[in-house]
Amino acid sequence: MASDIVPIQLSLTEGDLVTLWAPRWREDGEEWEAFLGDDDALFAFPEVAQLAAFVRTAREHDLVDHPAWSVVPDLTVAELTPEETQTYDVIGVPELAAEEADQWTIGELHEIVGMVRSIADVCELDVVTEVLDSAPGFGLLHQGTLPFVGREGGRLWAQLVAVIAERWDDVVDALDDLVDTPDVDPAALGAARKEEVAEAAPAPADALLPADDTDEQDEDVDPDVPVGFWDEVGIHPIRITTRDGEFVTLRCFIDDTPLFLGSGGTIEVFGSERALARWIAEDGADGHDLTAASTWVEVVDRAAVGELEVEVDPLDTYVLTGLADDIGEGVVAVDGTQLERAVELIRDVAEWAGDDEPAEALAESQPLGWLVSFVVRPNPTRLAPSAPFDRESERFRGLVDDVSARLHVH
Repeated sequence: MASDIVPIQLSLTEGDLVTLWAPRWREDGEEWEAFLGDDDALFAFPEVAQLAAFVRTAREHDLVDHPAWSVVPDLTVAELTPEETQTYDVIGVPELAAEEADQWTIGELHEIVGMVRSIADVCELDVVTEVLDSAPGFGLLHQGTLPFVGREGGRLWAQLVAVIAERWDDVVDALDDLVDTPDVDPAALGAARKEEVAEAAPAPADALLPADDTDEQDEDVDPDVPVGFWDEVGIHPIRITTRDGEFVTLRCFIDDTPLFLGSGGTIEVFGSERALARWIAEDGADGHDLTAASTWVEVVDRAAVGELEVEVDPLDTYVLTGLADDIGEGVVAVDGTQLERAVELIRDVAEWAGDDEPAEALAESQPLGWLVSFVVRPNPTRLAPSAPFDRESERFRGLVDDVSARLHVH
């Protein structure tokens, strides 16, 4: 999923409904937050296939102008399915609040209340805001059990539970009235449902690749849709932008392990697609790690006769510039999609080169890893990293410099 737009599930009177949420982002010096909908309604659907059909065909809604929206219509049904951490049982809050006030109850309640408050703020649901502001305990849930221990803590919890018992129906009614399920294109819905079934079905035994030939293949390929050459061979051109310029190279996966066009931790990169194809035809047939791919010979054969067309998919583009400075300014200044792709490349290069440092720096237990996780997998229930971010900025800059140092430019 585009890291800036997140599928979520809301459990309301009509059942479990799926929609899209755009956590706070900064644009033109202002902070924004949005949901899939329009001025009158929040659009939500009883099945993910309906959501997929809608985002693939609808042209007018509040998320159209979001910086990451262009990626969403190309997502699969599986990618539009909310993760377990993005499910919010709004209608079940009274039952949840009746349980013991332990860390699990308070944590789950905090997540639900956080999402409900975001919807209320974005959609101007005054009644919901009024309910959430009527007991101070709602604003203390992010601190865990600490505010609710002792005599005073017990009083805060009892007050919160009483408000839920008396007024949570007002919250549910307001959300029920807000939600609308638009009609979707029948053909798009049919295609999405077929895709959903295909994604869920196990692969037939004779379709599995042998152990010695495990180049990565696209599991979501429709057999009736023509597949391009690079998808067929399981090797893909990628574009890397550093402070030194834009460069093109190749990457593939064997047994989920990344391999780059290069060897010994050095990646062969080129200033243009044509230069890459010419090098493969003249000097690059062997002597690098991609020769381990059984389909590499097909790439060489095409290059040798001048028929190798190199074209980089936008999803295989990695821009490493500017991120370190953005991190230094704070999480709201960071483009989540750019950061997610940059981290993907950094991790892949490190794994291929046998470098453990990036994995250590990007672990969630480390300041940089925690910041990256917060930006890439946004969740209103998580505490934001605290400024200043000088250490995180410099650590990320070092990781980018390490990748740049591995590029051998032709």
